Amino acid sequence: MLADDSGIEVAALGGGPGVQTARWAEGRHVEKLLAALEGRDDRAARYVCELVAIAPDGTEVRGTGVLAGTIALEPAGDEGFGFDPVFVPRGETHTVAELGDDWKAQHSHRAVAARALRDLI
Repeated sequence: MLADDSGIEVAALGGGPGVQTARWAEGRHVEKLLAALEGRDDRAARYVCELVAIAPDGTEVRGTGVLAGTIALEPAGDEGFGFDPVFVPRGETHTVAELGDDWKAQHSHRAVAARALRDLI
């Protein structure tokens, strides 16, 4: 069995919304996050993904992926989903939505978690 959970942790929101991301965002990811950060200087954030594989004997293997960055002041780009139009990865000057799906397939928190899990299996 394979399971995953992903979320965004935002420093100015006390590390939230974290595993509550989907419920917190209510389908309005960008709008809700920008409103929550309005007037705040600390815009540090990170995407986190945890993948867990469970063998028939109950053995668990975990792969964790993190993509650190900051939240932009306004959305940019048209690829990806969720917070991608406002998430600027560390070392980049464009949002994930601007960097595109090919970049995301290699560098996202989910891609990092999948490689980590693969390397442990």
